[in-house]
Amino acid sequence: MKNTRSIRAWSFVHTWSSLICTVFLLMLCITGLPLIFHHEIDHLLGNEVELPVVAPGTQAADLDRVIAAGVAHRPGEVVQYMIWDQDEPERIWLSMAPTPTSPLSDLKGVVIDGRTASLLDEPKPGFIYVMFKLHVDMFAGLPGKLFLGFMGFLFVVALVSGVVLYAPFMRKLEFGTVRQQKSRRTRWLDLHNLLGIVTLVWMLVVGATGVINTWADLVVTLWRHDQLAEMVAPYRDQPPVTAPGSLERAVATARAAAPGMTPAFVAFPQSLYSSGHHYAVFMRGASPLTSRVYTPALIDATTGELTAIRSMPWYAVSLFVSQPLHFGDYGGLPLRIIWAVLDIIAIIVLGSGVYLWVVRKRRPVRKLVHA
Repeated sequence: MKNTRSIRAWSFVHTWSSLICTVFLLMLCITGLPLIFHHEIDHLLGNEVELPVVAPGTQAADLDRVIAAGVAHRPGEVVQYMIWDQDEPERIWLSMAPTPTSPLSDLKGVVIDGRTASLLDEPKPGFIYVMFKLHVDMFAGLPGKLFLGFMGFLFVVALVSGVVLYAPFMRKLEFGTVRQQKSRRTRWLDLHNLLGIVTLVWMLVVGATGVINTWADLVVTLWRHDQLAEMVAPYRDQPPVTAPGSLERAVATARAAAPGMTPAFVAFPQSLYSSGHHYAVFMRGASPLTSRVYTPALIDATTGELTAIRSMPWYAVSLFVSQPLHFGDYGGLPLRIIWAVLDIIAIIVLGSGVYLWVVRKRRPVRKLVHA
């Protein structure tokens, strides 16, 4: 009797946790599919910024010239972030805004050739941008992220409860059995269970990392009030820098302080990832894993001297590692293809779950009609 009650309770948890999150999980799976291949899709649609051919041996341009090129293209605006393309570091992205403290929603991207300091493009939002925004926050900012995070949590609950129910369900059947001689509903139930248990680990990984990714804004806020506040404490009572000095010198200082690492991006004074007095040069390693984990070097924006360098805390590292893992972005194209196949299987699992619930709810009505 206790076992029957337990199964009923787990069945209730599995059914309703699944139903509540299914529509949003389907949206996430559908929008996540093109994001896995965003490089290839951008190239196919002609949205990828191509680097022009230059003379062999051309040296990197002075970073202050790169900044000047962006400001010349968008006069009256300031640079908040400089980002090196991970695949082609010669392609540099400048995130520009009306003021140093403008919110992220106001940023506009400008792409500069890091070898010649010439403007390459000013990308406009396209298909991939729309898919990304739907996938990340449904165009609703932090509330949208937290809502999707809750849906992801329910998804994990549905997976765990599904595992608990799978053992008694399969007690009298061989693993992988799909009872072809039974009704359509039974066949779909067997297929739903089989696909779900086969892809369980992947769905748990993607679901858990997705939940972690929705906490990005909270993680950044915590880091600012925790480690960053400690690192810039001596500058607490000083006014923010309004005319920062040489970026080229700041990045050179950061390179010297972190040998074996390369700059991933620079946060300018007063931006979200820095203080009011520093260039925050975020350095990364060379391996597939360390290239995703950033170490900020704080450079005094006036003197160009290093004032602090410290590894990010565990909660920030968890976020950095989960972001590429969520999209299968660690192992190149083969891993992304596997991620895409598993994503399609997840869509089938979610869709079949809704079908099974609808059919089950309709069965009593059919019995009454035929009575």
